[in-house]
Amino acid sequence: MSQTATPQGLDGVIAAAKAQAPGRGLPPVHLWNPAHCGDIDIVIKKSGLWFHEGTPIGREALVRLFSTVLRKDPDGFHLVTPVEKMRIQVEDAPFIAIRVDRVEGADGAPVLRFQTNVGDTVDAGPDNRIRVETDPETQEPRPYVHVRRGLEALIARPVFYELSELAEERETPEGLILAVESGGAWFPIAPPGTHLE
Repeated sequence: MSQTATPQGLDGVIAAAKAQAPGRGLPPVHLWNPAHCGDIDIVIKKSGLWFHEGTPIGREALVRLFSTVLRKDPDGFHLVTPVEKMRIQVEDAPFIAIRVDRVEGADGAPVLRFQTNVGDTVDAGPDNRIRVETDPETQEPRPYVHVRRGLEALIARPVFYELSELAEERETPEGLILAVESGGAWFPIAPPGTHLE
C-alpha cells in the first residue's frame, strides 16, 4: 500500500518551485534524484484541470508552479524537488495546447508555436514532435505535441482545427497523407488516404 505524502511534502514542492528565481527558467528536475516519498492526491484530468484531494486547484499561479516541477519517469508522473519525489495521477496528457501561431523560424522556414494552459511556449519540430492518436472509444483524433522531457500537451480541438487548415497533402511510401510543417519537419495529422476537401 502506497504512502500518502504529508502536508509538509506539498509545502516542500511549493517551496522548491518558488526557489527558482524569476527569469532563470525551469528547475532542473531531470538532474534531481531524490527517493520516492509516496503518492500525493493530485490528479490532472483529461480537461487539463488539476485537482487536489478531489477539489479543483483554482489558483492558476499554483498550477503553473506545480507544472514546473513535474517529471515523467518510467513508473509515472511525479512532482520532484531536490529532496522529495511524489507520484501524482495524470488521466491523459499533463498539459493542453490552447493556442498555435505560425511564425517564421531563424532559417525562414515555418514554425508552429504552441502555448499551453500552464504558460509554456513550445516550437514543434524534430525535438518537439506532433503526433495524432485515434481515441479507441470515439474514433476521433487525439493530437499531442511534445513539450519537454517526455511531457506532452493534448492539442485542444479548436487548435487542431487550425492545424487542419494549415495541412498539405504529402506523398509518402504509405500513400498520400495530410501533414503540417514545422521547424523543418513534417507531421501527419490524419491517416494515409485522407484528402483535403
